[in-house]
Amino acid sequence: MKVYNTMAREKEELVTIEPGVVRIYACGPTVYNYIHIGNARPLCVFDVLRRYLEWRGYTVKFVQNFTDIDDKIIRRANEEDVAYDVIAERYIEEFWKDAKGLGVREATVHPRATENMNEIIDIIRTLEEKGYAYKAANGDVYFRTRKDEGYGKLSHQPIDDLESGARIGIGEEKEDALDFALWKAAKPGEPYWESPWSEGRPGWHIECSAMARRYLGESIDIHCGGQDLIFPHHENEVAQSECCNGAPFARYWMHNGYINVDNKKMSKSLGNFFTVRDVAEKFGYEPIRFFLISSSYRSPINYNNESIEQAKAALDRLYNCLNALEFALKNAPAGEADAAVLAFCDKRREQFIKAMDDDLNTADGISAVFELVRDCNLMIADGQPTEGSCKAALSLFNELTDVLGLLYNRKSDGDDTEIEALVEKRRAARAEKNWAESDRIRDELKAMGVVVEDTPQGMKWHRV
Repeated sequence: MKVYNTMAREKEELVTIEPGVVRIYACGPTVYNYIHIGNARPLCVFDVLRRYLEWRGYTVKFVQNFTDIDDKIIRRANEEDVAYDVIAERYIEEFWKDAKGLGVREATVHPRATENMNEIIDIIRTLEEKGYAYKAANGDVYFRTRKDEGYGKLSHQPIDDLESGARIGIGEEKEDALDFALWKAAKPGEPYWESPWSEGRPGWHIECSAMARRYLGESIDIHCGGQDLIFPHHENEVAQSECCNGAPFARYWMHNGYINVDNKKMSKSLGNFFTVRDVAEKFGYEPIRFFLISSSYRSPINYNNESIEQAKAALDRLYNCLNALEFALKNAPAGEADAAVLAFCDKRREQFIKAMDDDLNTADGISAVFELVRDCNLMIADGQPTEGSCKAALSLFNELTDVLGLLYNRKSDGDDTEIEALVEKRRAARAEKNWAESDRIRDELKAMGVVVEDTPQGMKWHRV
């Protein structure tokens, strides 16, 4: 498999530190509000990455953090006159509702910044001992950016370019405008933790360095997140981790592209800012996931209602194929898989692998799945496929859609007794050539949101 490495600016063969094991760190949310569709893209994309690697036989150790202490969380807590952890707990719970709705699997570990203060302090202490960190008079601790000769290598920005945009904010006591905070002394009324430098809390960047090292080691295989995190967040992670540990931080850096809304950058000020919850209430969660993985993860994508409607239609095709395969299997005569069926299954499997091995090309991976759908529909339409043929096609279909994290929302999970009874009555009416009664029952089922199809293999139904 090849992945595009932001550090190298090219696709590179994935060679892991430990053969057969992939250690991945994905930057998680700052929990002060509901996640928006921009947050959802890396959640879904890197969930597919993990699923694919596991499908190919790797053991994946996947860590995704929660930033549960931050200026935004403190600000929200002050607005509501509650403790910071009330806000954090609320939106971690809301995150789980959305993540599960999107079909995102839980990480191996979901660490929180507040649970890793000892590890954070250890890294800052080591950086201070090595001369990379210093304490300011007000109790803040900063990283000496110019001392790190490799600073800027991830974002590919010369130090002179970075310097032109750097500044020293009000209340900061930096030696240099390029320096960034490792530890922030608490202001009056703010939550704090004890440290050798002051009562305070960690800077944003140091949290991820500490959690990645604790749960994955000093060097990891893949670090991933949104394109907006390349600078300064990931650049600063590289600097502090490598200066502390004396070892490369991550072999590969994978970043997904931005989401635009109606061809404009999503922002609250433009009024085109959408939370996952809002979109899901209108369209459901699964169309959001399909939309987010239907394009190359590195390319910008444009969100609008039409895109989600198209995703819903595509999912309907997949669900229809799944229903048709299951129905065909239920009514299939005994027999081994036909050679032609095994051949198209092998072809689609290889097509899918070729796409996904090329920098997680989910767009072409999905195309392979729809080619499989066409093959399966033709197999069913050509007559009555054998049990072996149906099993082979259904097994591959389930495998590939599971790698993509799709088809997890079956609509027929309720009590279908009444529907089955009506379908059986319609079957009897047709056998008696009572077409009027057959049509009446069909219309009754339609009013219940159920579509009945007459196929060469018999009558089948599905909800709409």
